[in-house]
Amino acid sequence: MDMTWWWVAAAAVVVVAVLAAWARTGTRAGSRIRARAGARGGSRAGARRRPGGPTRPPRAPGRPGPLRGGKRAPAPGEIWWADVPFEDGPGSKDRPCLVLSVHKGTVRVAKITSRHHEELPGVIALPPGAVGDTQGRTSYLETDELRDVRSAAFRRRAGALDAALWQRVQRMTR
Repeated sequence: MDMTWWWVAAAAVVVVAVLAAWARTGTRAGSRIRARAGARGGSRAGARRRPGGPTRPPRAPGRPGPLRGGKRAPAPGEIWWADVPFEDGPGSKDRPCLVLSVHKGTVRVAKITSRHHEELPGVIALPPGAVGDTQGRTSYLETDELRDVRSAAFRRRAGALDAALWQRVQRMTR
């Protein structure tokens, strides 16, 4: 039996993989080109679509504007993933946090953790999945250790607190 047929099959798999990668890259590049054309006032169909698609809600009036690169700035009452500095030394950790206030390039936040610390005052349980983690765990907001974080350290919005919980947090952090 001739054993050269497997070379043909292997070559076909490689060709299909290369074509799939090229098609995926080409689609993203096409989206970038259309987005740039829209920013310049181009007239191509779909060029004026907002980043994030049609399901993203519009920004409310009076909210902080975009940061560098078109990213939206955090607003009070929102939960974001950011590079939050440690309180007791150098370094930082990528973690969810609640935005309390925004002033120029600095954002005051309360850290959110997945561990419940009963011994700490001002710990509030958040609803499961509030921070957008994949497991949908209950998270805990620690209002006794507030941090100041650079605006550039914020990478992804996870959601917002409901009005009643936001008012409770505001009363605790005054």
